[in-house]
Amino acid sequence: MKGFAQASPVRLIDQIIERLTPVSETPALEAQVLLAHILGCQRSWVLAHPEICLNPEQSAELESRLTRLENGEPLPYVLQRREFFGLDFSVSPQVLIPRPETELLVEQALAWLRANPGRRSALDVGTGSGCIALALAVNVPDLHILASDISSDALEQAGENLGRIAGQARVEFILADLIPAVREPVDIICANLPYIPSDELAKLKVAGWEPRIALDGGPDGLSLIRRFLEQAPASLAPGGLLLMEIEAGQGKAALDLAGQAFPRAEIVLLPDLAGRDRLVRIRN
Repeated sequence: MKGFAQASPVRLIDQIIERLTPVSETPALEAQVLLAHILGCQRSWVLAHPEICLNPEQSAELESRLTRLENGEPLPYVLQRREFFGLDFSVSPQVLIPRPETELLVEQALAWLRANPGRRSALDVGTGSGCIALALAVNVPDLHILASDISSDALEQAGENLGRIAGQARVEFILADLIPAVREPVDIICANLPYIPSDELAKLKVAGWEPRIALDGGPDGLSLIRRFLEQAPASLAPGGLLLMEIEAGQGKAALDLAGQAFPRAEIVLLPDLAGRDRLVRIRN
């Protein structure tokens, strides 16, 4: 596509939408976000100012990023940014792209922490980009968080986000396979672990771009969740809370595993905004 510098954004958006329609479920939204990123402004500002034109440098950048999108690369990787819980996270193919449905976990954790001001130790297992840990840290500044991941590349990305988003937060990132050794049980444990069944993963577009280690949950999608729940009772303080994201079809199986690990706990399955099973909440 040539003539970016001479085209108005309204016409430009239409052209971008046309190119993205074959490869995107939300071409209009992605076109607006991409153009706003190029112009360094808000998406709403782009839509309100159709007279804006691109200079040659912006035109070249747009063409480069748009080509990557046409090749199937996810928009957050193209922009190296993803908004989560109102915060701007840096992302790369080394980490899972934060999803809106995971905000339910953060909301539940914040509600419990605010209702329990004396409980201020947390563990975030499988932290990835650090989105859960840092969203909690920004909203509860006196919270002490230990965040673990098995990927050193992911921890490097999380550390970068800590410096950008919450440099003074009490967050420690640690390399570990699921739950690391802790000096004493913590008040709240959060986990968003790989939960896609291996056979299903091969059919998903995301598998070609996002790290498999952050997606593959084993034959039934519950391999890591099963191990995590076996470890969790020893690390969760009496009266504490555990929140674990699951795949929509895993509700009953996840509840059974949670019940085996915490036979005396209050265990609830919570739906996401689309009404699908999404979060297991365990009150120890």
